[in-house]
Amino acid sequence: MAREFQEIQGFETKSIHTADPRSEVFGSLTVPLYMTSTYVFPNAETGGARFAGEEPGMIYSRIANPTVEVLEKAMAELEGAEAGLAFGSGMGAISAVLIAMIKSGDHILCSDGLYGCTYGLLTMLKEKFGVQFDLVDMADMERVRAAMRPETKVVYVETPINPTLKVVDLQAVADIAHAGGAQLVVDNTFMTPYLQQPLQHGADVVVHSATKYLGGHGDLIAGVAVGRKAFLDELRFSTLKDIGAVMAPMEAWLILRGIKTLSLRMERHCENAKKVAEFLHQHPKVTNVYFPGDENHPQKDLIARQMRGSGGMIAFEVETLEGGRTLMNSVRLAQLAVSLGEATTLIQHPASMTHAVVPADVRRDEMGIADGLVRLSVGLEHPQDIIADLEQALAKISEPVATGSDKGKGPHSAA
Repeated sequence: MAREFQEIQGFETKSIHTADPRSEVFGSLTVPLYMTSTYVFPNAETGGARFAGEEPGMIYSRIANPTVEVLEKAMAELEGAEAGLAFGSGMGAISAVLIAMIKSGDHILCSDGLYGCTYGLLTMLKEKFGVQFDLVDMADMERVRAAMRPETKVVYVETPINPTLKVVDLQAVADIAHAGGAQLVVDNTFMTPYLQQPLQHGADVVVHSATKYLGGHGDLIAGVAVGRKAFLDELRFSTLKDIGAVMAPMEAWLILRGIKTLSLRMERHCENAKKVAEFLHQHPKVTNVYFPGDENHPQKDLIARQMRGSGGMIAFEVETLEGGRTLMNSVRLAQLAVSLGEATTLIQHPASMTHAVVPADVRRDEMGIADGLVRLSVGLEHPQDIIADLEQALAKISEPVATGSDKGKGPHSAA
């Protein structure tokens, strides 16, 4: 079991010491990896008591595993939550949380941008089970209030939004959600608990794709939810156990290793992204840049209040879909791949990749994802090497599309 660390305030210290295995009989410095599917009961009475919930202890690794349990407690500590629950993927966490919160006929109100697979899940829930959902521009609180219904049970938010990087005022949305009897669920994947802690701004449940920054090395698939212990205990013995999106102990072990360096990596991601964004703003073939760290960002005050840093994600536009393809086919250092948050810089085209499942009119008109939008996950390489790679790739686009005052005028641009 992990030691209590209430006296320690620094996130960096918590990320290293929260997962402390020193109660283990062999004194292992790192958390042991428990590769077991089941657990032996000392007697029939103990087995019965554990299944009845009358006695703590391991039963079966689809429900709990000692290595996974250490990760769950560590994530709860880092997010300031009562408890955590691990899943086999980020979508496993999202689907388990939403299914536990809603029933047929309920309504989910969403930020006007969502990960494509989250949109796909919501569409499936609507078509198969009659769960309604709407997207709303959460920059306008009056629109959020107007979109709430008596049957709204969940308000679901990404902030910054994938891939447009719009920022949502979590406390304002939480107040509206709670006044309407709904719970606020926040996807905190882009920020991690180092840069943003939504529970401190009114959220009820926070979900992560731990595949991304938490793992940090592009070598695992995993998800995590944090929130109130009573709710997550219910999830453990319902949607996790019965649907089975279970995290393997090896993935938990790798994430525990990853979060020890999370603060260092996120600082470097932020620094690199700021330099890359400055370069993109000045490039004549880039029409718009979307980056929370821009000095003149229209939501600068909110970002300073809610976030500790800008994150490592940038979205930018070139004039045409063909120009975006030329760019992505011409990079040499950056890798053309979906996902984000690892050491390597990754570049991808949301309209044809991560958000292809979203109907084109919804993608363009409601989510603001232009056909020429490119998403860049800025890695840990030297920033000048990343910039040089983008510069030579942008040069392959045949004609400049904007100059001078014509560039950088998008709704979330700093210009």
